[in-house]
Amino acid sequence: MWYLKAQWHHDFDDEPVELFSEIGDDGFEVRKVEVFRDGHRDWADSGRGTGTTELGQIPVPTPDELNAETEFTALQIDAREFDEVWQRALEERRPTSPR
Repeated sequence: MWYLKAQWHHDFDDEPVELFSEIGDDGFEVRKVEVFRDGHRDWADSGRGTGTTELGQIPVPTPDELNAETEFTALQIDAREFDEVWQRALEERRPTSPR
């Protein structure tokens, strides 16, 4: 497993500005948290989620690959930092439906 934090630089009001992902050895997301401009967090795992957040359908690019795009600033983080964000998201929002 590895963990990603990415800032998405854009002007869309209904899209997240910060993304946190737990990524499996196969390169696919296992858990994800999206943070929106107003501060709320939506999340998803393999079976549940909130809002419109879903796990990606393709492998996650590396931080270097994301940083090559001007709209992203990305870095690898540790499991502890991801788990703190994940727990805050779970406490804030209950799942809307099974996925």
